[in-house]
Amino acid sequence: MEVGKLNVEYRNDTGKSAVRRLRNSGKIPAIVYGPGKEPMALTVDPTALVKSLDPVKKTNTVLTLTVEGAPADGDGSLTVMLRDFQKDALRGQLTHADFVRVDLTKPVHATVPIVLVGKAEGVKLGGIMHQVIRVLPISCTPDKIPTKLEVDVTALGMNEAIHVSDLKLGEGVKPLADGGSTICAVTAPKVEKEVAPVAAAEGAVPAEGAAAPAEGAAAAPAAGAKGAAPAAGGDKKAPAKDKK
Repeated sequence: MEVGKLNVEYRNDTGKSAVRRLRNSGKIPAIVYGPGKEPMALTVDPTALVKSLDPVKKTNTVLTLTVEGAPADGDGSLTVMLRDFQKDALRGQLTHADFVRVDLTKPVHATVPIVLVGKAEGVKLGGIMHQVIRVLPISCTPDKIPTKLEVDVTALGMNEAIHVSDLKLGEGVKPLADGGSTICAVTAPKVEKEVAPVAAAEGAVPAEGAAAPAEGAAAAPAAGAKGAAPAAGGDKKAPAKDKK
């Protein structure tokens, strides 16, 4: 299968039973629509569809559909782009495809990935890079759709950002996102709160619930010190009685 070219079949049976039989045979239903034309139901080989897409451009590939069995008043050859598709949630296989007619001389809407290039100065200083927008919607003619948008972040300092309005797009390419939207930013890392040092013994505050010493009270001498007073409530030793 040649990239950009796909053979399809015209489909006039659109009932649920017909769609079920179609999928059981390995094909999928599809539809092509666009301004000034009635929608056309198609039968597509999902494997051939995937192979017809450019591996880099993917859904931004301009396709030429050759429609087998197209009605006499219809188009046997269509220039389209893959606008949408559905997949089976469990198997991951294509189950439906939507194509849109395109005019190579008129702008179309497309979505292009954004790739950051270089290492920001703010990151070298310990900052953290945050990429907010990873894909950008744009408007341009099909032949000018870029495969990706490279954004050089080398000069980006700490707490600085790059916005959509800062992007340098090719001639005829217009962003569809707000110019003030942030593409990426470098922020300083969060500083953890320091643990307060343990209070020194001198002048330390008593533990909660502990009684503070009375104002003006003398400190009790150490046990066994000379002149130490007897313990409160202690019994005095009685003198021994003389034996008769």
